[in-house]
Formats: sequence, structure tokens, C-alpha cells
Amino acid sequence: MDKFKITFYPEKKTIEIGKGKTLLSAAISLGINLNSSCTGDGVCGRCKVIIKKGSVSTLPSGRITNEERKKGLYLACLTTALSNVEIEIPPESRLDLSKLSDEEAFLSRLKGVYTKAESIEKSEPVINEDIFIHSPLSTRLYLEMPDPNLQDRISDLERVYRQIRKVRDVKIMQTGLANIRHLGNLLRSSDFKVTVTLGNRNDTTEIVLIEPGDTSKNNFGIAFDIGTTTISGQLVNLNTKQILGTKATFNQQATFGNDIITRIIYAQKEEGLSRLHHAVIDGMNDMIQALIKENNIDLNNVTCCVCAGNTTMTHLLLRVDPTYIRRDPYVPTANFVPVIRSQEAGIKINPRGLLGCVPGISSYVGGDITAGVLACGMDTEKDLCLLIDIGTNGEIVLGNREWMISCAASAGPAFEGSGVSCGMRAREGAIQRVKINKSTYESDVTTILNSKSAGICGSGYIDLIAEMLRAGIIDKSGKIKDIENKHIRVGKLGKEFVVDDNIYINDVDIDNIKRAKGAIYSAAAILVKHMELNFSDIKKVFIAGGFGNYLDMENAITIGLLPDIERSKFKFVGNSSLLGAREIMLSSDAARKAEEIAKKITYFELSTDPKYMDEYVAALFFPHTDANRFANIKL
Repeated sequence: MDKFKITFYPEKKTIEIGKGKTLLSAAISLGINLNSSCTGDGVCGRCKVIIKKGSVSTLPSGRITNEERKKGLYLACLTTALSNVEIEIPPESRLDLSKLSDEEAFLSRLKGVYTKAESIEKSEPVINEDIFIHSPLSTRLYLEMPDPNLQDRISDLERVYRQIRKVRDVKIMQTGLANIRHLGNLLRSSDFKVTVTLGNRNDTTEIVLIEPGDTSKNNFGIAFDIGTTTISGQLVNLNTKQILGTKATFNQQATFGNDIITRIIYAQKEEGLSRLHHAVIDGMNDMIQALIKENNIDLNNVTCCVCAGNTTMTHLLLRVDPTYIRRDPYVPTANFVPVIRSQEAGIKINPRGLLGCVPGISSYVGGDITAGVLACGMDTEKDLCLLIDIGTNGEIVLGNREWMISCAASAGPAFEGSGVSCGMRAREGAIQRVKINKSTYESDVTTILNSKSAGICGSGYIDLIAEMLRAGIIDKSGKIKDIENKHIRVGKLGKEFVVDDNIYINDVDIDNIKRAKGAIYSAAAILVKHMELNFSDIKKVFIAGGFGNYLDMENAITIGLLPDIERSKFKFVGNSSLLGAREIMLSSDAARKAEEIAKKITYFELSTDPKYMDEYVAALFFPHTDANRFANIKL
């Protein structure tokens, strides 16, 4: 078979590929992150590359103009090599998957910048961490046992079991063959003084590891929130519950598609499932290494981790085929996954360490929402509550301690700073506050940590659109008006409004945000209607997701993302998925409560409601086509 060398610039990375392989496939194999939200179907038009040298064959696409073709631009997903090829990747075709960020240091710096009136106060968790008994998924216990003699001749394993039961109320206990094989020599060489690592494995206590001497003080775990766009991790001292560090990074799976549907489709391709699996665990393992290095911790002392993610993310983490999640009747392979060895999923902690996945609810409402409900205590509330998790997938839960019902809508990654021209995560330099002068259209922007503007994060986009509405720069359909002003220009994708230096928003960006806010609002509206209720009946609205840390509530209501109800009802809970995962890792009681929550929540499929599409279309307006729903918003 013919093989050709493909070289990408400016990385100067080269790979040899067989005839018929696409240039996008070559980039993926080299770890080069090209924008390709359609997973290689030639639909999104984002993976444009410039052929500098060599000959190629390409399929026709309306996403490449004649002018672009003359400049040597091709879609990498539709193009194959006919010879050795040299390729330049333009900046707009790159997927910005930022390196690991230290979230704890970042939040600490924010607290030094913002006053109490500012949004950082909104990120404080609402969970009461004292309500659950401290009983971690993995516990280290030091044992001093009497030597065997003629009067005490029980086996070595029974001796260990007996000593454990003297200090712990344990009914069912087990261990693996590897521990039994080494037990005799280990006990005698350590003078019958050992540390056992105990794991809570599905109502059974397992002796995970037996070590000589006292190592009980060194026991750590990592909680993960695996989002479609972002992965967050938190290192915790399992003995003291102290949080030692928090990291976040983009989910490298974005290379294969922005949303869960495109990733499910990609998983069906050759090696697709494997690539998606490795993309997420590689990011997690990098995070683990960074956390233990910064805290000078031996990897062997990280004995467990707990992951919360939507159902698709959990399947891909475990390398379980997600195909049937998107096929009628939309049934996942598993919502409740037993505790397993982390090594089985490729997560690199102690080789015998444990992995727990927070139980999910349905194909499109997963363990991240179960963790969120646990974190905000919605399942214990007497009053009617609404949980809105704003992210790539907008999930909604309505109810209280008596009943709960959920639904999900694909919002896309715009609110997480992806899929929009100048979007970025809520990091240093991100524009997160905007005020526009109605006369001059000058923008007064506030960036995170008051740094030089680098892009716009989700909360910045909400502020920006709300201000553009108030200033009359856009109409209520979201189109930039024909106004002669130095801040309004025509770009590649239509009219653009320049916010700061070369940071701008265009008509396509506004459409993306409009669809995202419309999906979330309409999902909540239909769920409330389905239960024959009104938004006014709700006493508390929990806003979840890291996005909510910086959200201006009034502007979110102005654009029609959140319902126009009493502002005092809104409560910001930050990353409730990570909070819940951490609490589950620290308490078997919390883990049991999470299972109860997952079983209790009913899933409502929006597509089965004949009024949903009408509701969604009506929400594609700022704030809404029905002005009576937003009577307090004057534009």
C-alpha cells in the first residue's frame, strides 16, 4: 500500500499515512487539535488547512469558497494525500485546548480582586458537608495483631479480618488472590503490624491492599467532573477531608466533536471509541500527575477517585459503546456502574486503587446531575425547586423531596467559550463584564483579574448581548443593525461589533448564543408546563456549572436565558457536579444517597412533547417572542 509523509506547520510534526487516510486523521494521530465539530463529515467547515507543497485529492464542499481554493485552502476531513504533503494550519482552524489551570489559585486570586458584591461570592457551595458521615470510598487502617500460637491458630487472612472487625463494624469482607499469596510472608516480616487499605465496593468491604508498617496517614483521593467541554479535578486528603488542589482543562475529546451526539457518531468509526476514551483519560492522568507533584505526594498513596459526568462521558471514560444512547428508545448500557479498579479504565493512581462513577438517570441526564442535586440538597427541600445546569448540555431538574423530574437539551459549547469567534474559558484576561455607551457604542470592559483582554467568556457574552440590545446595536432577532459606526464592520461571516481591540462578536456568534439560551430556557419552560406549573410556583432556582460563577443574573434574564421571576429566588452553586463527586468520595452515606436520587428522578424526553419545538422556536428571540413572559425587561 502507498504511504505518504504528511508534515504539519508550524509544529513541524510529520507522520506517515496510508493512501486514503484523510489529513484530519493524520492531524489527530499526531495530537494536533484541529477544529472539527462535525467529526469529519465536511459539514462544519472548520478544519481548513493550507496545502503548501504536494498534491491532494478532495471531495467538493460548499464550505470552501473559490477564493479560498485559489489560496490553497482545503478541508482536512475531506482531503487525502496523493504524494508527500506539507500543510500549514491557520490560527482560525486550531482548537484552543488550553493546558491545565490551577483553579484553586485562580479563585484565590479572584477573591483578592473582587469585593463582596462581586460574583465570586456566588461560587460558594451550598452543600452542608457535615450532613454525611465521614466514611471515604477508600480508607487506610493500621493494625497491630498478636502473633499466632497453639492457642490462637486461625489463618492469617482470618486474623486480619478479625482485627479489622475489632475496630470497624464490617459485615461482608473480601480480598483478592494477589493479597492472599503474599500475606504469610508479609505479616511475619512486618511483625504482624500492617496497614490495610479498605474499599467500599458495592455493599462489600474489600481489602484492596496490605502494606507493612503504618502508612495510614497517607491516603488521598481525586474527585472529577467530566464535562463535555471541560474536565475539573480535585485532590482531597481522605483522612481530613482537606482539599489540596483543584485543576481544570479542556476535554480533549472536543477534537472529535463539540457535543455528545457527534462524539457518539465518531465512536462508531474504526478506533473511534478508543480515541475518545484515551482523549479523556489522558487529560485526567495529566491532572493527577500535576496535583501529586505540586503536593509532593506518592502516586501509590492516591487510593481512589470518583467521577461525575453525563451518561455519554461516563460511557467513553469506561470505554463502553455509547451507540444506543442516541437510538430510539435511547437506552444506555448502564446508569449504575459498580465500583471498579481504576486501572480497568486506564486511570493511573495506585494500581489497586478504586474508581467510582456517580450513577446516572437516563441517556441524557447523567451522574453530573445526580451529583448536582446531592450538592445543592434539592432532594431534601420541602419547597418546589428548579436546578438548571448551564453547560454544553443544558440539564434541568424540577421538584423537591417528594418528587423530581428532569430533562436535557443540547445547548452547545458557546457558554463555555467554545464555538464562538473570540470565545475562551473564564480565565485570566477573559472579558466577563461589558457596558456599552448608547451614544458612541464605546465598550467599557472588565476582564478577569483585570488583565489585558484575551477573549470573551460565557458571562461576558451574556453581558455583551444584553448591552447591545439596550444600545440598539442588535434587534430582538439578534441581527446587527446597519449602523455607520467605527465599532461595526463587515467580516468574513457577516457584520461584526468590535468590543475591544480586535475582539469582536459577529452575527454567527450571536446566533450560536441565541440557540444555546433558547435550548435551555425552552427546556425549563416545557418541563414546568408538563407538570402543570408556572415559573412563579418555584421557590428556589439553583444555577449550576462553573459558568454560573460570573453570571450577571439581570443580563441573563434580559436575553431570555433565565425566567423573569423574583431575583431573590436564584442561588448560584458553582460546579455542583464536582462538589457532589467529592462528597460521594468522602462518604458512603452520600454514595447511597446519590443512588436514591438517581432512582427517584424521572426523565422526561423533550422530543416526545409536540409543543417543544414551538417553545424552542419562540425562544429564538431576545428575550422571547412572548413579551409578557419578560414583563420586567424593558428594551
